[in-house]
Amino acid sequence: WRKIYSKKLRSVPWYSVYGNHDYHHDPCACSEDPTACAQVNSNVSNLDYFVMPDVSYYLPHPELDMEIVGLDLNTYVLAWNSAIKSHEFEDCQYSPCPAQCKQNAQKRTHEAFHLFHTRRKESTAKNLLVFSHYPTDYFKTAPHFMEGLRDASKRIVYFGGHRHDVDHSTTTSIHPNVNWLVGGGGGWSCDGAKQGFVVGEI
Repeated sequence: WRKIYSKKLRSVPWYSVYGNHDYHHDPCACSEDPTACAQVNSNVSNLDYFVMPDVSYYLPHPELDMEIVGLDLNTYVLAWNSAIKSHEFEDCQYSPCPAQCKQNAQKRTHEAFHLFHTRRKESTAKNLLVFSHYPTDYFKTAPHFMEGLRDASKRIVYFGGHRHDVDHSTTTSIHPNVNWLVGGGGGWSCDGAKQGFVVGEI
């Protein structure tokens, strides 16, 4: 990462959450303790690393009247398939502890949703920047989450990846708020012609 992106691009924090592939060989799959996770890093001042204080977390930016909310929602990896109504983390099959991994993922998803709703209701910031590994069209079976993302009392911008393209037309609307699919540049495949990055100015 440090060899690919210039120091100028890394002069601001890069906030991260786990995606499905990250769990294949990470101790995080088998441990209930987030401090055992290889990518968890709570040192927000060390810009040589991604910032991820926990598997799900929030960080206030009062100078921008904003909170960042990162969510681990990996149990929704197969939620592109609308026929699936009950979700479990399929990629746990690639971990050394499939049963424990699925249990951890369910717990983390529950905690992620709880964190989102808590911050939405209790945060005094006008703006919430919310993200997970998955786009909004993956949450048809989580209507409480979609309703929360549509909360008109906050300015919410949601970013999700997983599908390797960049757009806001293939996702499910959270109007009056805004969401983007930002999975362009993914290494597994290209799922459309719109690859690259989204740059937002606050």
